[in-house]
Amino acid sequence: MTATAVMTSHERSAAQAYLRLLSTVRAALDSPVDRPGAPVSLEGVIAEADEALARAGLAGNEAELFALVGSLHTGGAPAPGQPRR
Repeated sequence: MTATAVMTSHERSAAQAYLRLLSTVRAALDSPVDRPGAPVSLEGVIAEADEALARAGLAGNEAELFALVGSLHTGGAPAPGQPRR
């Protein structure tokens, strides 16, 4: 029998904050050069992601963060064999 790791609320918040940051950066980089819209401020989403990572104990632990982010897209916990730290 295998145990399924369940994401804590802090881990889920950190993964979601990272995805919001990624989406904001992509939007800023994808905007057409000939149509410069309003400048994109990344300060807020960066601060949100940093705070969420610290609360979840994931600051400096990219491998665990990316496993959690991946689990949001696959709809489950990190893949078997992925260590939980």
